[in-house]
Amino acid sequence: MNFKSNLFIISAFFISTLAYTQQIETATITLEAGAYDRENTLVSVSLHGVGLDLANSELKLIDARSGRAIDIQLHMENDPKLYWKINEQLDAGTSRKYTLLKVPGNGILPEKAIDVRAEDGTLTVKAAGKNVLRYYFVAPPLPPGVSEIYTRAGFIHPLWSPAGEVLTRIHPPDHYHHVGIWNPWTHTAFKGKEVDFWNLASGQGTVKPVTITSTISSNLFGGFSVVHDHIDLNGLSPQGFEVALKELWKVRVWSVNEHAWIVDFISTLNCATDSALTIKEYRYEGFGFRATEKWDDETATLLTSEGKNKTDGNGTRARWCDINGVSSGGSAGVLFITHPTNYNYPEPIRIWPTGTNEGKENVFFNFNPTMDRDWTLLPGKDYQLRYRMYVYDGKINAATADKIWQDFAFPPHVSIEVK
Repeated sequence: MNFKSNLFIISAFFISTLAYTQQIETATITLEAGAYDRENTLVSVSLHGVGLDLANSELKLIDARSGRAIDIQLHMENDPKLYWKINEQLDAGTSRKYTLLKVPGNGILPEKAIDVRAEDGTLTVKAAGKNVLRYYFVAPPLPPGVSEIYTRAGFIHPLWSPAGEVLTRIHPPDHYHHVGIWNPWTHTAFKGKEVDFWNLASGQGTVKPVTITSTISSNLFGGFSVVHDHIDLNGLSPQGFEVALKELWKVRVWSVNEHAWIVDFISTLNCATDSALTIKEYRYEGFGFRATEKWDDETATLLTSEGKNKTDGNGTRARWCDINGVSSGGSAGVLFITHPTNYNYPEPIRIWPTGTNEGKENVFFNFNPTMDRDWTLLPGKDYQLRYRMYVYDGKINAATADKIWQDFAFPPHVSIEVK
């Protein structure tokens, strides 16, 4: 062995030893499964107050059992949070420990497995290069001959399955105001007037995106946050309209496997003026989904957490609702899940029942927290609704749907102990 070879080995050893010694163990993280088995679960822990110099170092998470490094994502939107995914099953009642290391930064950014791209007034979220969903910040063109009163943005379409099947529909001839996945309120009271933000043809109200507050493209999850104004078009202000309600959408996407991904949807509502807004009891309003024109009574099925279906599910309460229909690859579906912190949980659902004129033609679904009661929103307070969509190819059963709901409703408990 020559001198240069010896020098190379010594240098490599020195660099390796230096890198090891510069790794500083900063904390122990404990993840507890709780009452449910966990797998493919995205988890997080807050690093607020932990005292790490996040600006001048990088973090490394080690599974204490196997010694393997875990893919992580550090997110700094409000307070710093560390995210990772449980890839191997963690049985109910068990726990797993991780070691958090602080290491010198190498300047290498992680691959953006979830990527958000802005183009022509839209945001498109992709997972491993595949389209997941598209959000319209600018209103798209209407079908020929349709009144401009139906013009609006602030919705998701298409929602794609992992195999590329389009699962949503906009501007259908029977309801031009239906736009993929959207979240307006139909029957509200504001400053002594009735305002309908859902039925655009009424001319009473509309919803308009005003600010994209953030986009996230990273290795584990990505998405965007955007502010919507709910506008009273018959307002008392000099300009003849007035913003009655502000809404912050927070949309987050992460992959489960090659056949499924998850879309989390959080809506935070607050009054835009010093006047309250009451969302009045009504049969349809809130978080809505208009399905692809391929789905109808003959080509789609619906199952709720309470065992109801497309025939008898309308007006019933559900923790989750699985809608599955034909696709070019066989079948695809969306499992809609609601959260225990939502108003009037578990919310009643609005669907078009089998055999009705609407149900024969297409599939519509709506989580509606005000189907059977009013909800008054007071100035100075935030009100939040949280939903999850498990988007998949093929089929799932009720046991799988329950497991996915459990992860959302009762996530694992994560704690951190600083060294």
